[in-house]
Amino acid sequence: MKTLLRNARLTTLAPKLPGLGIIEDGAILIEDGRIAYAGHAADAPAGAGISVVDCEGRWITPGLIDCHTHLVHAGNRAREFEMRLAGASYEEIARAGGGIVSSVRQVRDASEADLVAETLPRLDALIAEGVTTVEVKSGYGLTVEDELKMLRAARSVGNQRPVNLTTTYLGAHATPADYKGRNGDFIRDVVLSGLAAAHAEGLVDSVDGFCEGIAFSPDDMRVVFDAAKALGLPVKLHADQLSNLHGAALAAAYGALSADHLEYTDDDGAAAMTAAGTVAVLLPGAYYFIRETKKPPVDLFRKHATKMALATDCNPGTSPLTSLLLTMNMGATLFHLTVEECLAGVTREAARALGRLDTIGTIEAGKQADLAIWNIESPAELVYRIGFNPLHQRIWNGDITGGNHA
Repeated sequence: MKTLLRNARLTTLAPKLPGLGIIEDGAILIEDGRIAYAGHAADAPAGAGISVVDCEGRWITPGLIDCHTHLVHAGNRAREFEMRLAGASYEEIARAGGGIVSSVRQVRDASEADLVAETLPRLDALIAEGVTTVEVKSGYGLTVEDELKMLRAARSVGNQRPVNLTTTYLGAHATPADYKGRNGDFIRDVVLSGLAAAHAEGLVDSVDGFCEGIAFSPDDMRVVFDAAKALGLPVKLHADQLSNLHGAALAAAYGALSADHLEYTDDDGAAAMTAAGTVAVLLPGAYYFIRETKKPPVDLFRKHATKMALATDCNPGTSPLTSLLLTMNMGATLFHLTVEECLAGVTREAARALGRLDTIGTIEAGKQADLAIWNIESPAELVYRIGFNPLHQRIWNGDITGGNHA
């Protein structure tokens, strides 16, 4: 089947075009789930067998991409949020059973079916805003079997919805109580064993870790990354969020797809990321939710031409956010990103951060037909609005009629 979307204004994000890659009076030909043509309507293919859809002057962007989430989790941490609002310290919350320990306990108590049931509404919220690709991490199980359970749940929700879903193994997220003070043992017994099992079962697309003083050291992460590379898996890293352990440079040294958070990244780290092609994934939801005051060094990333992406970081503790549209607004208002940087950050650069830029992230011939059609007057409106969803239609894998819901 061939479908021609005509009378449209295209925000292609194609790198060969300037800025947002805008094409007025544009057209897109979809054939067999792929973009066969994207450009000026006057040059669009015509002929028998082509179904024509009049977009009535609407804007079309690539389908949005959320490239950093912890979407699979159980329960919530609203109670500790309430305690924090009342003045409780991190230690007081932890003593009351809060923090990541709470999420770990809830994941361990949940069945795979429970995790799927809790995750689907969060995924649906993203899909309803034009999201066509989502990355999902493990990291709240912290045993081999519970990490695998999370990854299986992620695969399951991806199979139940019209969405590209990639999984990231985050066994090195935190050290559980029974391994306190023994990070090396935990990495050997759980992280590496779980990684091998997840890879053998086909559950993992990339490997991540939390490199921070309260989590794992650069030396710890080198052990994990060496194992990932031996399995042929790309790596990512939660880096430089609370301090500068030179996580960005470490990620770059391993050719990481991305380094994420990055509030404390320095000039050398930004330069190393650019040289390695490692994308800086900025997470304004977490910055906002935990009332952080140290912003990521956006000017450094601009200086070194480091690619920047944006993501929700959806998780129960520090960013219970399931709106990529709001994420763009936060990126602009909190981090002073431009409209172009925000839109590129949830399309082209987010695809780059997942190692998927060859198939998604821009409107170009040959790519998967993942598109979002919007009731807007200009692309800036997608960044400008707060709490308003102007999506007209979502197209996933070329599906014109069934791309919005399961």
